[in-house]
Amino acid sequence: MGYWREATGIKGPSGFGSGNTVEQVTEGIDASRLTVIVAGGSSGIEAETARVSALRGAHVIIGARNLEAANAVKQNILNSIPSARIDIIQIELRLLSSLKSVRAFVEKFLAMNLPLNILINNAGVMYCPFKLSKDGVEMQFAMNHLGHFLLTNLLLEKLKTTAEKTGIESRIVNLSSVAHVGPYSEGIKFDKLNDKKAYNDIMAYGQSKLANILHSNELARRLKIHSGRCFVPVSS
Repeated sequence: MGYWREATGIKGPSGFGSGNTVEQVTEGIDASRLTVIVAGGSSGIEAETARVSALRGAHVIIGARNLEAANAVKQNILNSIPSARIDIIQIELRLLSSLKSVRAFVEKFLAMNLPLNILINNAGVMYCPFKLSKDGVEMQFAMNHLGHFLLTNLLLEKLKTTAEKTGIESRIVNLSSVAHVGPYSEGIKFDKLNDKKAYNDIMAYGQSKLANILHSNELARRLKIHSGRCFVPVSS
């Protein structure tokens, strides 16, 4: 049903489908009191997410590896939305997928002493040849899951305290995919993540997307227990 709905544009429970634009989905929303991190906001859907977040008034923090590309995105947004509030912090979620870079990003963000209402984990790769990240983990799993997993956990307290201080529910959005239904037959092969001989690019992608879903579901459960003020949606 997921692939069929995506291909046909049939609307889901939210009232929106693949034929809708981000502007349509967010129409009427005032985000002027919100700070949003878009992880991987220098191209593609990440850049569009940053643009529309700024359009709705949010203070947008773009996390990107390529600062030149990120600055180009920022300038394009400012050209059409002069009042946009946008900052850029470098983070390595692509190519080497460095966990050290994730920690450095969080350090810089926290030093800005800003609230954090929404964390959007968007960066990702798909169906790539076997390769290890800088930390020695298969690239699709490292980039699509581990980097975002660490980023989320390091920012979790900031999300909680912002929700408690403002009374505005925080949001963590993990970009997943209907491909989560097609991982390896074992599901997530924790004991063979880096087994090049057993690697299948399509199943490895499904494995990483399944990890996104499981992470999101567990976050939702824990945060509901925490205070009821943080809610974690899964975008697929």
